[in-house]
Amino acid sequence: MRKFVSIMFTVLVGVLLAAPAFAASVIAAVPGNGWLDFTALGPGEIGLSVVALGLVVDLATLQSIYRTALVTFQEAFGGVESMYEKVAEVVPSSTGQNDYYWLGDFPGMREWIGERHIKSLEAHGYAIVNKEFESTIGVKRKDIADNSLGMFNKRVEGMAKAAAKHPDKLVFALLKNAFTTLCYDGQYFFDTDHPVGDGTVSNHGGGASTAWFLLDTSQAIKPLIYQEREKAVLDAIEDPKSDSVFMRGEYLYGTRSRGNVGFSFWQMAYGSKAPLDASSYAAAYEAMMSLKNDEGDPLGITPTLLVVPPSLRDEGIAILKDEKLANGATNRNRDSAELMVCPWLA
Repeated sequence: MRKFVSIMFTVLVGVLLAAPAFAASVIAAVPGNGWLDFTALGPGEIGLSVVALGLVVDLATLQSIYRTALVTFQEAFGGVESMYEKVAEVVPSSTGQNDYYWLGDFPGMREWIGERHIKSLEAHGYAIVNKEFESTIGVKRKDIADNSLGMFNKRVEGMAKAAAKHPDKLVFALLKNAFTTLCYDGQYFFDTDHPVGDGTVSNHGGGASTAWFLLDTSQAIKPLIYQEREKAVLDAIEDPKSDSVFMRGEYLYGTRSRGNVGFSFWQMAYGSKAPLDASSYAAAYEAMMSLKNDEGDPLGITPTLLVVPPSLRDEGIAILKDEKLANGATNRNRDSAELMVCPWLA
């Protein structure tokens, strides 16, 4: 018993004598920038020092958090498969708006007899004005100090994916509302009386059911325009003396982008609210292929893409994929276009 007490006394004295040295080692491991230099700590001291001190919320810590967030943002953004580029022309923008006065002249060729027949670009006054878009999240200072950033990177990932999908949201919202939105000739994009030569032409299938769309995406420019002024980027407020930190104890991280959407040639698109079946699809297909220019020459339009909301997925598959119609007849529309089922049209 005496031996056991002697041993315990020796251990206790050793711990008490070592305590100041341990404390000194921890203090020595914290240089001027507030970061723990774990290489200066002995075995078993790292975990104890983190628990005791937590994270020091200084500029170096905040910059490290931002660098990690930036990598997460870029990887998540690049991993998103977008749909808008299949139907919209991506047009770079370097000013507050782009003017598309040239849309009045659908490109075509004619036999060269005598002098060139010069077609001046018509000033239709169609412009797309860039808009700003943003998404912001806040991170509490106390969560950084307590090293409780658990879901922060997941929130950044979600913000990046939302930013990458934002052009889809804009482009297909425009397509959905194209029955009541004006295009370059002053008519609704899908309308029954687009002026052509001395008459009018329709690219509207009528009806009052769920809308569907037939597009020619094989031309030099696609039917819709996504105008890109600034790609989505990740910003952060890292100043410990910022208003958000002083008033709410919160650091801010956000994404922003700048651009807008609009229409190109209505001739390359057909919108309908008639029930989607073999006959309405065939009528739309024929109407597009029959389009002519002001001089009466065929435009050479060939539909390539049928765009439907999820509720018309089965009808789209039946038209473009089934070998037989419901009555047993051969499906002559099979493989005449590609099917796109778009969730943004729901």
